[in-house]
Amino acid sequence: MTPLALTPPSIEPVSLSEAKDFLRIIVGDEDELLGTLLTAARLMIEAASGRLLIEQAWRIVLDAWPQGGEIRLPLSPVRNLTAARVHPAAGAAELVTPSSLTLVEGSDPPLIRVSGPIPAPGRTRSSIEIDLVAGFGATRDTVPAPLRQAVLRLACRWFEHRGDVVSRDAMRLPAEIAALVAPFRRVRL
Repeated sequence: MTPLALTPPSIEPVSLSEAKDFLRIIVGDEDELLGTLLTAARLMIEAASGRLLIEQAWRIVLDAWPQGGEIRLPLSPVRNLTAARVHPAAGAAELVTPSSLTLVEGSDPPLIRVSGPIPAPGRTRSSIEIDLVAGFGATRDTVPAPLRQAVLRLACRWFEHRGDVVSRDAMRLPAEIAALVAPFRRVRL
């Protein structure tokens, strides 16, 4: 199973003005740098938590349908399925009827259940594509406050300590930021 990002989030979970207020910055000389740090911090918090913060489009590529009829997704939270296609041995992809795949509500990790007829794949590799929308929502207020705070604090930490802590933070989040992320991490047993 391969997840492929189709479209990035349209906004960051923390706005540039929120970060500038937090840092008490009045001028706009370093807005580009701070904006880049906000994006990098979001990506780091998404990786640490296993959650996508702002709504974004993804494609899941499979070689074959699962034996048990359930597809355990590597992305969370999943908001909806937008399309599914199966590639035959030759020719154009065949659309899967929307009612044939069901997103199981409340499952974590998210599950897609095969709930109707599905076409058989014709190729041995990358024969099934499922497009979906993942993330807490399209607006900043849909992102849980602790995760927004983690993005804000990490970006501001990098801004204030320019180059001194970024490589260390890439190995392990600072304790105060990790504590904000901890309740949202998906734990494997």
